[in-house]
Amino acid sequence: MSDEVRLGVDVGGTFTDVALLTDGSELVTAKVPTTDDQSAGVIDGIEKACDQAGIAPSDVDVFTHAMTVSVNALLEDAGAKTALVTTEGFRDVLEIGRQARPSLYDTRVDKPAPLVPRRRRFEVAERATVDGIQRSVDEQQVRELAADIRECGAESVAVCFLHAYLYPDNERTAAGILRDLLDVPVSTSHEVLAEFREYERTSTTVVDAYVTPTIDAYLGRLESRADSLGIPSPRIMQANGGLAPAATVRKHAVTTTMSGPAAGVVGAAETATDDELDGFVTFDMGGTSTDVSLVRDGEVAQTTDAEINGRPIKTPMVDVETVGSGGGSIAWVDSGGALRVGPRSSGAQPGPACYGRGGTDPTVTDANVVLGYIGGSSALGGELSLDESAAADALDSLAADAELDDALDAARGVFRVANANMARAIRSVTVERGLDPRGFGLVAFGGAGPMHAATLAESLGIDTVVVPYACGVLSAYGLLTADEKHDSVQTVRSVLDSLDTATIEASYDRLAADVLADVESPASATIQRAADLRYVGQSFELTVPVDAEFDGDDVERRFHEAHERAYGYQLSDPVELVNVRATAVVERDSPEVTYRGGTGTVRETRPAFFGTEFHETPVYDRESLLPGFDVTGPSVLEQDESTVVVPPAWRGTVRSDGSLVVTRGGGDE
Repeated sequence: MSDEVRLGVDVGGTFTDVALLTDGSELVTAKVPTTDDQSAGVIDGIEKACDQAGIAPSDVDVFTHAMTVSVNALLEDAGAKTALVTTEGFRDVLEIGRQARPSLYDTRVDKPAPLVPRRRRFEVAERATVDGIQRSVDEQQVRELAADIRECGAESVAVCFLHAYLYPDNERTAAGILRDLLDVPVSTSHEVLAEFREYERTSTTVVDAYVTPTIDAYLGRLESRADSLGIPSPRIMQANGGLAPAATVRKHAVTTTMSGPAAGVVGAAETATDDELDGFVTFDMGGTSTDVSLVRDGEVAQTTDAEINGRPIKTPMVDVETVGSGGGSIAWVDSGGALRVGPRSSGAQPGPACYGRGGTDPTVTDANVVLGYIGGSSALGGELSLDESAAADALDSLAADAELDDALDAARGVFRVANANMARAIRSVTVERGLDPRGFGLVAFGGAGPMHAATLAESLGIDTVVVPYACGVLSAYGLLTADEKHDSVQTVRSVLDSLDTATIEASYDRLAADVLADVESPASATIQRAADLRYVGQSFELTVPVDAEFDGDDVERRFHEAHERAYGYQLSDPVELVNVRATAVVERDSPEVTYRGGTGTVRETRPAFFGTEFHETPVYDRESLLPGFDVTGPSVLEQDESTVVVPPAWRGTVRSDGSLVVTRGGGDE
């Protein structure tokens, strides 16, 4: 690894996390409250970490960043006022969608409102079929349309024409005119997603247009603030788990959705290895939500079939399942008297009651305080001290509403309900996909994840929990390890038996040129090829890798094997090639972090609740534990950004890199 100083900053709903790797391989971490303008909190965190490391911000060589700007815009319907320009007769594709109800048996449920209302959806007289362009775009009509778009106050425009994924000339013409006449960003479907399925392509293009002005403004503020401190322009984590220059994501803003969760999974894949397991479930419990994903054979699970707030997004992204249970999730009682947790969160301001910032709602963090998992010496990121009486008062109020005995009874209920929510998310990425979670390990991170991990793992039959050293800021750490990555896709639609290999190779060459154009140093990039295939007549595809030279027989064999893994069988039916994909990857050296540890002495003891009673529990300063140190449950390990709870009947061992491997079957009963 080079001696460059690497900086990673991840913005979460409650905290902004920083990981700083100096040229001496010393890892410095910091956590500060997330600010309304996320760029301000990012700079706060950078200055804090640099101060701890004894360096100036201008000493940073590489600045990598993950944020929640685009996903927040989608969840809060706070993106740009967007217009859609589409083929005549297809104005309502965005609203009709697939006619699938969000809840099959609820006749009263409403689908999310389209990001572009009908009054800002415009039609153009043009037409293409799968055989080519049948009617060229009317340029004068587009010029007249520009005036209507300006009059409606649109801040961004999406252009999506029928079959433009194959024949984009009409889109190029229309977009060129609109860019000349309007001073707003214009997103085109052939640039965003050159893939068939009209609704999903339209939705993805609209999402890109919807978040582009917000991302552009945010990155502009961040780059300005970073430049004033002598920090280089950030490289941004994309949803696919790869980095890209800020200038690139400003042109393709849809790629920044799920940026933060992707960084966490990349960090988990880097730190968790065990050849005897089928893989790892990544478990990221932060302040607002919990994200789970899978790592198998060292590879991060990917998908192109994601939805955010009911809006399909077909760009490649890390396959993450999210549930609204985090440390700041508010506990409440529903109309039937049942105890519920989330999805509403106390956020960073005012935060849980125990933060002492005016919050009064009972949260998961308050429950952990009452249970003794978080105590008086906990620093909560070095920014806050605990108000244990406020936590107890909040849980007392919840107990009264839920007709429970006292604050302790309520805290136990909150802990169990939160774990049940998270267990459902883990089952959705394992059991519901035909995978047995008992063959996997659990990688626990986030500010709250390591507190819940062992108990959660036990409920799922998982025997191994890995808690990385930088668990409280693992998404920020993942930014230090991530490769640069750029994706492109093209629909081709051909049965393998009648495939023209030269045509397919030409498609791959075009895709390679597209992705290399976005790479900072093309000479250092490698091209990875893949193909989406299905049996003729099927509705959806499976993706398989493709070698440097396309071999139809080999690709077909890989598809049959992938189909059997996914569904338990394979057919003799003809196989159809649907899409070809190319990814440019620039690999980065993995960080070499120096971990030393210390005396390994007990910091204090305090009562912590396990099973049916309190146990007097030793509390360790985690950073003082030497490699090879054994921790017997029940124990609590504290560090600035997170707390690890080792229950009875579990035992932990510190590895040479500082990570803690906790296994079931040790400790006191």
